[in-house]
Amino acid sequence: MKKKAVVTGGTGGIGQAICRRLANEGYYLIVNYFNSEEKAMKLAEEINGRAVKFDVSDVDSVNIKFMEITGLNGDIDLLVNNAGISEIDLFTTIPRNKSENIMSINLGGTLNCSRAVLPSMIRRKTGCIINISSMWGQVGASCEVDYSASKAGIIGFTKALAKEVAPSGIRVNCVSPGFIMTEMNRRFTDEELESIKEEIPLGFFGAPEHVADAVAFLSSDKAEYITGQVLAVNGGMVI
Repeated sequence: MKKKAVVTGGTGGIGQAICRRLANEGYYLIVNYFNSEEKAMKLAEEINGRAVKFDVSDVDSVNIKFMEITGLNGDIDLLVNNAGISEIDLFTTIPRNKSENIMSINLGGTLNCSRAVLPSMIRRKTGCIINISSMWGQVGASCEVDYSASKAGIIGFTKALAKEVAPSGIRVNCVSPGFIMTEMNRRFTDEELESIKEEIPLGFFGAPEHVADAVAFLSSDKAEYITGQVLAVNGGMVI
Protein backbone atom coordinates (compact mmCIF):
# COMPACT_ATOMS: atom_id res chain seq x y z
CA MET A 1 0.00 0.00 0.00
CA LYS A 2 1.32 3.42 -0.97
CA LYS A 3 2.14 5.98 1.68
CA LYS A 4 -0.02 9.09 1.48
CA ALA A 5 1.11 12.70 1.47
CA VAL A 6 -0.70 16.04 1.58
CA VAL A 7 1.09 19.00 0.00
CA THR A 8 -0.52 22.39 0.64
CA GLY A 9 -0.13 25.05 -2.02
CA GLY A 10 0.50 22.26 -4.48
CA THR A 11 -0.04 24.27 -7.65
CA GLY A 12 2.83 26.76 -7.25
CA GLY A 13 6.23 26.19 -8.77
CA ILE A 14 7.73 24.68 -5.63
CA GLY A 15 4.52 22.85 -4.74
CA GLN A 16 4.29 21.15 -8.12
CA ALA A 17 7.92 20.06 -7.98
CA ILE A 18 7.40 18.59 -4.50
CA CYS A 19 4.29 16.71 -5.62
CA ARG A 20 6.02 15.24 -8.66
CA ARG A 21 9.09 14.21 -6.69
CA LEU A 22 7.10 12.55 -3.90
CA ALA A 23 4.97 10.75 -6.48
CA ASN A 24 8.18 9.41 -8.00
CA GLU A 25 9.18 8.26 -4.52
CA GLY A 26 6.03 6.15 -4.34
CA TYR A 27 3.62 8.41 -2.43
CA TYR A 28 -0.05 8.86 -3.25
CA LEU A 29 -0.45 12.66 -3.39
CA ILE A 30 -3.29 14.84 -2.18
CA VAL A 31 -2.68 18.17 -3.92
CA ASN A 32 -4.15 21.11 -2.01
CA TYR A 33 -5.16 24.25 -3.87
CA PHE A 34 -7.39 27.26 -3.31
CA ASN A 35 -7.52 29.30 -6.54
CA SER A 36 -5.77 27.31 -9.28
CA GLU A 37 -8.28 24.52 -9.87
CA GLU A 38 -7.24 23.80 -13.46
CA LYS A 39 -3.56 23.45 -12.51
CA ALA A 40 -4.44 21.24 -9.53
CA MET A 41 -6.64 18.91 -11.56
CA LYS A 42 -4.05 18.62 -14.32
CA LEU A 43 -1.26 17.86 -11.83
CA ALA A 44 -3.35 15.34 -9.93
CA GLU A 45 -4.15 13.53 -13.17
CA GLU A 46 -0.48 13.56 -14.18
CA ILE A 47 0.71 11.96 -10.93
CA ASN A 48 -2.38 9.80 -10.31
CA GLY A 49 -3.20 11.73 -7.16
CA ARG A 50 -6.15 13.77 -5.95
CA ALA A 51 -6.77 17.52 -5.93
CA VAL A 52 -8.56 18.94 -2.88
CA LYS A 53 -9.62 22.57 -2.46
CA PHE A 54 -9.46 24.23 0.94
CA ASP A 55 -8.21 27.44 2.54
CA VAL A 56 -5.36 26.58 4.92
CA SER A 57 -6.10 29.73 6.96
CA ASP A 58 -9.67 28.57 7.68
CA VAL A 59 -9.40 26.10 10.57
CA ASP A 60 -12.93 24.73 10.08
CA SER A 61 -12.34 24.11 6.38
CA VAL A 62 -9.01 22.44 7.16
CA ASN A 63 -10.52 20.11 9.76
CA ILE A 64 -13.43 19.12 7.52
CA LYS A 65 -11.21 18.44 4.52
CA PHE A 66 -8.66 16.42 6.49
CA MET A 67 -11.46 14.24 7.87
CA GLU A 68 -12.71 13.81 4.31
CA ILE A 69 -9.22 12.97 3.03
CA THR A 70 -8.57 10.32 5.68
CA GLY A 71 -12.06 8.90 5.22
CA LEU A 72 -11.54 8.41 1.49
CA ASN A 73 -7.80 7.79 1.30
CA GLY A 74 -6.77 6.55 4.75
CA ASP A 75 -4.32 7.98 7.25
CA ILE A 76 -1.79 10.58 6.12
CA ASP A 77 1.87 9.62 6.46
CA LEU A 78 3.43 12.91 5.34
CA LEU A 79 2.29 16.53 5.50
CA VAL A 80 4.20 19.20 3.60
CA ASN A 81 3.13 22.69 4.68
CA ASN A 82 4.05 24.62 1.57
CA ALA A 83 1.17 27.10 1.05
CA GLY A 84 2.31 30.68 1.37
CA ILE A 85 2.06 34.22 0.03
CA SER A 86 4.36 37.23 0.05
CA GLU A 87 4.08 40.98 -0.38
CA ILE A 88 6.82 43.54 -0.96
CA ASP A 89 5.99 46.73 0.93
CA LEU A 90 7.23 48.86 3.79
CA PHE A 91 6.24 47.61 7.24
CA THR A 92 4.68 50.98 8.01
CA THR A 93 2.54 51.13 4.84
CA ILE A 94 1.52 47.56 4.06
CA PRO A 95 -2.30 47.34 4.19
CA ARG A 96 -3.56 45.64 7.33
CA ASN A 97 -5.55 43.02 5.40
CA LYS A 98 -2.44 41.98 3.46
CA SER A 99 -0.39 41.76 6.65
CA GLU A 100 -3.05 39.61 8.29
CA ASN A 101 -3.33 37.36 5.22
CA ILE A 102 0.42 36.71 5.24
CA MET A 103 0.31 35.63 8.86
CA SER A 104 -2.90 33.62 8.63
CA ILE A 105 -1.85 31.71 5.51
CA ASN A 106 1.89 31.26 6.03
CA LEU A 107 2.03 30.63 9.77
CA GLY A 108 -1.61 30.01 10.66
CA GLY A 109 -2.05 27.59 7.78
CA THR A 110 0.98 25.61 8.89
CA LEU A 111 -0.41 25.33 12.42
CA ASN A 112 -3.94 24.49 11.24
CA CYS A 113 -2.90 21.66 8.94
CA SER A 114 -0.44 20.23 11.45
CA ARG A 115 -3.11 20.16 14.18
CA ALA A 116 -5.49 18.41 11.80
CA VAL A 117 -3.08 15.63 10.84
CA LEU A 118 -1.35 15.01 14.18
CA PRO A 119 -4.02 13.02 16.10
CA SER A 120 -3.84 10.20 13.56
CA MET A 121 -0.04 10.27 13.51
CA ILE A 122 0.14 10.23 17.31
CA ARG A 123 -2.33 7.34 17.46
CA ARG A 124 -0.21 5.33 15.01
CA LYS A 125 3.09 6.59 16.49
CA THR A 126 4.47 7.39 13.08
CA GLY A 127 4.45 10.28 10.66
CA CYS A 128 6.41 13.14 9.17
CA ILE A 129 5.73 16.87 8.85
CA ILE A 130 7.88 19.12 6.68
CA ASN A 131 7.39 22.88 6.79
CA ILE A 132 8.55 25.23 4.05
CA SER A 133 10.07 28.39 5.50
CA SER A 134 12.45 30.82 3.77
CA MET A 135 15.95 32.19 4.18
CA TRP A 136 14.21 35.46 5.09
CA GLY A 137 12.76 33.67 8.07
CA GLN A 138 16.35 33.06 9.16
CA VAL A 139 17.83 36.51 8.60
CA GLY A 140 14.95 38.88 7.73
CA ALA A 141 14.30 40.90 4.59
CA SER A 142 13.77 44.63 4.29
CA CYS A 143 10.37 45.44 2.76
CA GLU A 144 9.19 41.92 3.56
CA VAL A 145 8.94 42.26 7.33
CA ASP A 146 5.57 40.54 7.73
CA TYR A 147 6.63 37.72 5.42
CA SER A 148 9.93 37.31 7.29
CA ALA A 149 8.10 37.21 10.62
CA SER A 150 5.70 34.53 9.37
CA LYS A 151 8.54 32.38 8.05
CA ALA A 152 10.59 32.84 11.24
CA GLY A 153 7.52 31.69 13.13
CA ILE A 154 7.47 28.52 11.05
CA ILE A 155 11.05 27.78 12.09
CA GLY A 156 10.23 28.25 15.78
CA PHE A 157 7.11 26.14 15.36
CA THR A 158 9.13 23.38 13.71
CA LYS A 159 11.64 23.18 16.54
CA ALA A 160 9.02 23.27 19.30
CA LEU A 161 6.67 20.75 17.71
CA ALA A 162 9.56 18.40 16.94
CA LYS A 163 10.33 18.19 20.66
CA GLU A 164 6.69 17.69 21.59
CA VAL A 165 5.87 14.86 19.19
CA ALA A 166 9.22 13.04 19.02
CA PRO A 167 8.15 10.57 21.79
CA SER A 168 5.28 9.60 19.48
CA GLY A 169 7.70 8.69 16.68
CA ILE A 170 6.86 11.74 14.57
CA ARG A 171 9.54 13.80 12.87
CA VAL A 172 9.10 17.52 12.13
CA ASN A 173 11.61 19.36 9.98
CA CYS A 174 11.87 22.53 7.93
CA VAL A 175 13.19 23.37 4.47
CA SER A 176 14.34 26.96 4.04
CA PRO A 177 14.61 27.94 0.36
CA GLY A 178 16.69 30.81 -0.90
CA PHE A 179 16.08 32.56 -4.21
CA ILE A 180 14.20 29.94 -6.23
CA MET A 181 13.33 30.77 -9.81
CA THR A 182 9.55 30.52 -9.87
CA GLU A 183 6.85 32.62 -11.51
CA MET A 184 6.69 34.72 -8.32
CA ASN A 185 10.30 35.82 -8.80
CA ARG A 186 9.97 36.59 -12.50
CA ARG A 187 8.56 39.97 -11.45
CA PHE A 188 12.15 41.20 -11.10
CA THR A 189 13.89 42.91 -14.01
CA ASP A 190 16.92 41.33 -15.67
CA GLU A 191 19.11 43.92 -13.98
CA GLU A 192 17.64 43.10 -10.57
CA LEU A 193 18.04 39.37 -11.17
CA GLU A 194 21.69 39.80 -12.10
CA SER A 195 22.31 41.81 -8.93
CA ILE A 196 20.66 39.10 -6.81
CA LYS A 197 22.68 36.37 -8.53
CA GLU A 198 25.91 38.15 -7.59
CA GLU A 199 24.99 37.61 -3.92
CA ILE A 200 24.72 33.83 -4.33
CA PRO A 201 28.10 32.13 -3.70
CA LEU A 202 27.28 29.18 -5.97
CA GLY A 203 26.52 31.67 -8.74
CA PHE A 204 23.12 30.47 -9.96
CA PHE A 205 19.48 30.52 -8.96
CA GLY A 206 17.82 27.57 -7.34
CA ALA A 207 15.12 25.57 -9.08
CA PRO A 208 11.93 24.20 -7.50
CA GLU A 209 13.41 20.74 -7.93
CA HIS A 210 16.20 21.61 -5.48
CA VAL A 211 13.59 22.23 -2.78
CA ALA A 212 11.74 19.05 -3.78
CA ASP A 213 14.97 17.06 -3.38
CA ALA A 214 15.35 18.36 0.18
CA VAL A 215 11.76 17.44 1.01
CA ALA A 216 12.21 13.97 -0.46
CA PHE A 217 15.32 13.42 1.66
CA LEU A 218 13.74 14.61 4.91
CA SER A 219 10.70 12.41 4.29
CA SER A 220 12.79 9.31 3.60
CA ASP A 221 14.20 6.63 5.87
CA LYS A 222 17.64 8.17 5.30
CA ALA A 223 16.52 10.99 7.59
CA GLU A 224 15.00 8.78 10.29
CA TYR A 225 17.31 10.30 12.97
CA ILE A 226 16.73 13.90 11.92
CA THR A 227 14.07 16.08 13.53
CA GLY A 228 13.66 19.73 14.50
CA GLN A 229 16.16 20.84 11.87
CA VAL A 230 16.23 23.58 9.23
CA LEU A 231 17.67 22.45 5.91
CA ALA A 232 18.73 25.55 3.95
CA VAL A 233 18.54 25.34 0.16
CA ASN A 234 19.98 28.70 -0.87
CA GLY A 235 23.25 28.27 -2.76
CA GLY A 236 25.21 29.69 0.16
CA MET A 237 23.35 33.03 0.18
CA VAL A 238 22.63 32.62 3.88
CA ILE A 239 25.07 30.59 5.97
